[in-house]
Amino acid sequence: MVVGRGPQPGSVRSIDRLTELSARETEVLQLAAAGYTNKEVSSQLRIGVKTIETYKARAMEKLGLGTRAELVRYAIVKGWLGGP
Repeated sequence: MVVGRGPQPGSVRSIDRLTELSARETEVLQLAAAGYTNKEVSSQLRIGVKTIETYKARAMEKLGLGTRAELVRYAIVKGWLGGP
């Protein structure tokens, strides 16, 4: 990242300004980033697996994320996964 130029395209800050996730989309992404499968998330939230897949796909598309690794990086930056 170049210093003094503001957020780069695709950075978490620029994504946050452009994208608003619903509470449910955020909840699903947090659980997915933490390593839960769609079936486990479905069981925890008491909604269907297909619904979980839809929330997850829609939210990842809104954020421009294509892989679970990208989702995990995003979750770390957002502080969703806890840590030191």
